[in-house]
Amino acid sequence: MSQYGATISWQRGASEPFVDQGYSRAHWWEFDGGVRVPASSSPHVVPLPWSVAENVDPEEAFVAAISSCHMLTFLWLAARAGYLVESYRDEAVGIMEANARGRQAITRVTLQPLVQFGGERQPDLAALEQLHHQAHEECFIANSVTTDITTRIRV
Repeated sequence: MSQYGATISWQRGASEPFVDQGYSRAHWWEFDGGVRVPASSSPHVVPLPWSVAENVDPEEAFVAAISSCHMLTFLWLAARAGYLVESYRDEAVGIMEANARGRQAITRVTLQPLVQFGGERQPDLAALEQLHHQAHEECFIANSVTTDITTRIRV
């Protein structure tokens, strides 16, 4: 068993109202090792000026966690299969809409990885598809959510 944690902190500004919803949603995420990330609600959910568009929001972080987990699993599998990966870039997209219960949720995430390989041994499209399929099956985050995750391989 492994345990993971994060510290989330928010402080109301001294002159900010609260009960009328006129308060800043800006806050901080702190992780082990000292990384501190400025966060906020999404401007798609809470309009400006009460959200901070430049900060990471939970919905973006959710999509990033799925993409990052997939990538890390893919890299592990590719290395194990003897492929030399030079770069990996994913422009992942999450869709928030009503789920089957009528609640707002990120129901779909589309991964769009572009992988550059080096060396003599290059995977064909079938091998690339298999690596991505296996990465999805092995990804801890994908195994933890009900979101529909698809992969559109870019070549």
